[in-house]
Amino acid sequence: MGTRDCNSISAIASPSIGEAGRTGDWRTSRPVVEHEKCLAEQKGGKACFLCWLYCPEAVIPRTIPIHIDLEYCKGCGICAVECPTDAIIMVEERIG
Repeated sequence: MGTRDCNSISAIASPSIGEAGRTGDWRTSRPVVEHEKCLAEQKGGKACFLCWLYCPEAVIPRTIPIHIDLEYCKGCGICAVECPTDAIIMVEERIG
């Protein structure tokens, strides 16, 4: 289906979970959500979601409570950097 067929004025790509395959097994650090600091959770989903917006792997759904799919998260830390309240922190991944 082309853009003319769906009445869109431009082509839009939508990432989906797992496009890069399962990456959680080689990650060196992982994000942990501190839910009490999360603006989206405090405001009932009517604010923020910068973690969802900037996640390059689309492993953070736009839902409350915030949940990160660690099977597909590559541990890049972009979500933690973009979080304005530091509700997401990166911790070292434990092996074994």
